Amino acid sequence: MSTVPTFATRPSFLGIEHSSSDAAICIAGIPFDLGTSNRPGARFAPAAIRQASRMLVDGDHPASWAEIEKLDLADIGDFRIAHGDIAGSLAKIEEQAVAFRHLVALGGDHTITLALLRALARREGPLGLLHFDGHVDTWPESFGLVFGHGSPFYHAIEEGLIDPGRTIQIGIRSPLHRDIFDWTVGKGVTIVSAEEVHETSPQAVAERIRAVVGTEPAYLSFDVDALDPAFAPGTGTPEVGGIATWQARAILRRIAGLNFAGMDVVEVSPPYDVAEITALAAATMAWDYIALLAPHATR
Repeated sequence: MSTVPTFATRPSFLGIEHSSSDAAICIAGIPFDLGTSNRPGARFAPAAIRQASRMLVDGDHPASWAEIEKLDLADIGDFRIAHGDIAGSLAKIEEQAVAFRHLVALGGDHTITLALLRALARREGPLGLLHFDGHVDTWPESFGLVFGHGSPFYHAIEEGLIDPGRTIQIGIRSPLHRDIFDWTVGKGVTIVSAEEVHETSPQAVAERIRAVVGTEPAYLSFDVDALDPAFAPGTGTPEVGGIATWQARAILRRIAGLNFAGMDVVEVSPPYDVAEITALAAATMAWDYIALLAPHATR
């Protein structure tokens, strides 16, 4: 246990002291919310998630017993964006992301995932995808935006960045046009609604994830609006009936060993948060993900 009180922990993610870009896992903030269609504010999320993560440093991870001090982690700060320019920002994010061995990104709205997948696919080829969300995010455009937070996976499929047959979405429940649903499942994407999660067990969901994603490299994208607004009010497009924080954690803890190549947590909007509970949920999902990788990320 650290001798520094949690409230005095340095303001990096998990209080990490290292900032070297050659770490096994690098954490970067991406303060971008130009693709938001409803409530803005995700540009402020990286700082809020880092601040809330101080609540997680007073001991080891309770499931994997990962120790922060023994992991090869670095918080490399925030990526540069081209403010006011969505396409320009995506290009900047991609070029910065491609340099890292394994990146955990703190968004930002969900538009950023397209740039992160472009960077990873350059090295890994088409990836499997585990996507937690209240929305499918496979719209051809988002309220007139060709690139917005409702369309990253439409473009990822069309550009061959992800293998739709190895893609599974967890927590879907938003209003959705039938043609968008039909296009998505027609491409081979597996959709698990929030109601299905509630009616089954975390173990059953985890087994389904394993069956779909397989053993080849995969990416994890966690939109906090997968969680019910009771557990994540601070988000741009909340949807009632979502999964609980405990369910998300239980599912993540049961997919150790999958071949993840990167992760993001997105759509935290601090201006709409209450008592940091959304920021803490996002920080916890990122910490749970890092704990899955701990056996391969020890100094």
